[in-house]
Amino acid sequence: MRRAVTIRTIGRLAACAAALLLFAPRAEAANCTISTTSTAFGTYNVFAEGPTDSTGTIVIRCVGGKDIALSINRGSSNTFERRMVNGTEELRYNLFLDAARTVVWGDGTSGTQVRVEDPPNNTEVPLTIYGRIPGGQDVASGAYVDTVTVTINY
Repeated sequence: MRRAVTIRTIGRLAACAAALLLFAPRAEAANCTISTTSTAFGTYNVFAEGPTDSTGTIVIRCVGGKDIALSINRGSSNTFERRMVNGTEELRYNLFLDAARTVVWGDGTSGTQVRVEDPPNNTEVPLTIYGRIPGGQDVASGAYVDTVTVTINY
């Protein structure tokens, strides 16, 4: 069985606080539910050499105790170097499985990995998404948006 949920990734560059949001409505599957919460990157400073990091959460609940695999697609990018867009401007970012941000959370292709879980029966399990916007990107201020889809296979 396969169930997909869309996460909308939003970034905003401005002199004051800005945010990257991961958002998706709750989706029901035959054996699992999946939902996300939002998180904020804060202000992206185009003059900073270091990255801007953030975290988000996917919450799963499965009935039946089956192993599951969660994948996240490329969004609007052609590769797993994901990009948020604001008109013709692009802001590179990525989503990771690990806090060190070394393992790209993808679909198992192009060097990415899926997340495999064996969740307890009928129990909410929070899973962290680690986000990173690399530093040194010269982009105009404004709202940057990408939409990615989380797919749960069981």
